[in-house]
Amino acid sequence: MTVDTRERPTAPAATPTTWARPARAALPVTWLLTRAAMLFLLVRDGTHPLGAGGVAREVHDLYARWNVTLSHGTFPTGDPLWQYPPGAGPVLLAPDLLPGLTYFQAFVTLTLATDALVTYVLVRGSRDPRGAWLWTAGLPLLLHIPLARYDIEVTALAVLALLTLHRSPRLAGTFAALGALVKVWPALTLLGAPRGRTTRQAWTAALAAAAALILVLALAFRSPFSFLRGQSGRGVQIESLGGTALMLARRAGWPGRVRYQYGAMEFVGPYVGVVAALSLAATAAAFGVLLWWRLRARRFSAATPYDAALCAVLMFTVTSRVISPQYLIWLLGLAAVCLTSRHTTQRPVALLVLAAAAVSALAYPVLYEDVKTGTWPGVAVMAVRNALLLGGVLVAFRSLCRATKE
Repeated sequence: MTVDTRERPTAPAATPTTWARPARAALPVTWLLTRAAMLFLLVRDGTHPLGAGGVAREVHDLYARWNVTLSHGTFPTGDPLWQYPPGAGPVLLAPDLLPGLTYFQAFVTLTLATDALVTYVLVRGSRDPRGAWLWTAGLPLLLHIPLARYDIEVTALAVLALLTLHRSPRLAGTFAALGALVKVWPALTLLGAPRGRTTRQAWTAALAAAAALILVLALAFRSPFSFLRGQSGRGVQIESLGGTALMLARRAGWPGRVRYQYGAMEFVGPYVGVVAALSLAATAAAFGVLLWWRLRARRFSAATPYDAALCAVLMFTVTSRVISPQYLIWLLGLAAVCLTSRHTTQRPVALLVLAAAAVSALAYPVLYEDVKTGTWPGVAVMAVRNALLLGGVLVAFRSLCRATKE
């Protein structure tokens, strides 16, 4: 096995490339302008500025309600909409740390602060600003959705895990464990860690941090694992790859319909259970393929952990029964990390992720009524978005295998 984790700069170590200087200088202004536009859309959400409204309802209703329950020392037991690991509890309680603001105001403030932190670490993590630019310019493609979900906070933990892996595997493992206890997928950031000491230290720290946090949460709250019941009942969301297949089937005469359940618009009707089972089987197969890659990989560059994380999360996203638009936040963050390394093989995938983010905003909220009713524009926008993600999986995995073989 060959391990090469060194970055070889094309310019002197202390001097960024000529084009990078103005690109870095323009980042803060771009960040402020784009986030101001996102905030404007969020404030105007009640007037349905772009198609379907109610983007902020999740914070106003669900998160605020769960915050009250959590503040009494228990997880939302019995609530079918509660489908998150126990680490989500502290995240939803965090807005209480900002007195004088409503829950909604405090939540958005913390989300913007986390967004700024991600931008900062992407800039500091590389002399190449393309990663920071992808994050800064890519996130607004999802309109105001990122400010009304806590996926930016989860993505921040994954970004920190990846960018600290080479310097401090133990710290990276801790960040990955914290993220995994909030939304599971950040555990995949350790998939591409170089074999040997780095992998051992990262995974040992991850397991220790996860065990410690679970113990603390189990002592501080009742029913920390109640989310498992909600996850087991999930069906096929209309925005998933399986949902696209059912949309096309409905256009051909399939009698299924769409119903709101488990916090999402899902299909109900004949064969939905089969499609859901196939999605789960595809997820299991994706895990097997990633394990096969890991066992066969022989050459690790500085970018391999980044590339592997993006490829893995893409795989699990595409095979999921649910592909909500906020999932694109994860992919944008991981693609941005890939672009911080000159050794990355995922530049074409990053472009596909950007395109998928833009199309996702068309699907929700702009054309969401068409998506729900299954009109041809609704079917077309979902087919294009999911085709871009599926194409990203194929390109990402092929590039990853080529880069890591002997």
